[in-house]
Amino acid sequence: VQLVESGGGSVQAGGSLNVSCVVSGYNYRHYCMGWFRQAPGKEREGVAYMASDGSNTYADSVKGRFTISKDNAKKNLYPQMNRMEPGDTAVYYCATSERWSIGGSWASPTFYSNWGQGTQVTVSS
Repeated sequence: VQLVESGGGSVQAGGSLNVSCVVSGYNYRHYCMGWFRQAPGKEREGVAYMASDGSNTYADSVKGRFTISKDNAKKNLYPQMNRMEPGDTAVYYCATSERWSIGGSWASPTFYSNWGQGTQVTVSS
C-alpha cells in the first residue's frame, strides 16, 4: 500500500491550495480516509475525514474553508484548502483505515494503518 501526497507549497493568507493523495496497492473495497496535519512542535491533528459511505467530517478550525473529495475508481483523495490562514502552516498527511467507520474518534491517528509521507504547506501573512 502506498499513499503519496502532492500539491503542497507556499501561499499567502486568503489563498487556496489543491492537494492530491494518490493511493496505490490498496485492495479494500470499504475504507475510511483521513486528512491530518502536524505543525512544528505540535501533535498530529485530524483536519478532515471521509467514511466508507462518502460522508465527510471536518475539524472546527477548517470547517467552511477546507473540503475533501474522493475519486472512488482510483481511490485518490483530493483535499481543497481555501481562505488559508498562517495557522494552517504544517505538514499535511493522508491516511487510510480498513474500518467501515471510525465515528467520533476520526481525528485520532491511532485508528489509521497506512500513511503518506506528507507534503509541506506554508501560509504567509
